[in-house]
Amino acid sequence: MEKFTTITGIAAPMPLVNIDTDMIIPKQFLKTIKRSGLGANLFDEMRFDRQGNEIADFILNKDAYRSAEIIVAGENFGCGSSREHAPWAIKDFGISCIISSSFADIFYNNCFKNGILPIVLPEADIAVVMKDAEKGANARMSIDLEAQTVTTSDGEVFSFEVDSFKKHCLMSGLDDIGLTLDKQDHIDAFEAQAAQTRPWV
Repeated sequence: MEKFTTITGIAAPMPLVNIDTDMIIPKQFLKTIKRSGLGANLFDEMRFDRQGNEIADFILNKDAYRSAEIIVAGENFGCGSSREHAPWAIKDFGISCIISSSFADIFYNNCFKNGILPIVLPEADIAVVMKDAEKGANARMSIDLEAQTVTTSDGEVFSFEVDSFKKHCLMSGLDDIGLTLDKQDHIDAFEAQAAQTRPWV
């Protein structure tokens, strides 16, 4: 998993509340277990019409936000079913951070396991950050995980809380597999000792 330390990039404003995982990646795209390729169908029913043409009004179809790395969203982002394809699609599209006043628990935890930083800010702070995101490509927002800060293009700084273990994993690029492999020496030592003491196993 890619390490997350800091990013400075375009933030796409999505003030909708209750953006669920079926909106993020509709059910017909859940047939794969690959993490790559899903970005093409991120927010598919909001981005494209039935003929597959882009819907011009959707935020990520606007030229200013096509290369967005951050989403600023309304409350309860990622609600609905627990599909892990949702953070896969977000990450594959190029989004590394989502800022909201609240997240669905399973989605929130899945983000950390897939290299995405979900940031919770109070509603008053979200309003300021959202307005900054609405400025488009000329306004670049900065996220510093080590300092736990969000800095707007105008230089306003907002602090956020994050679990220390999740922060460590994200900054170290450790998903569940990586955490296991990080203990490889201990695993090898245990297996070597087990082979000597219980050779019949």
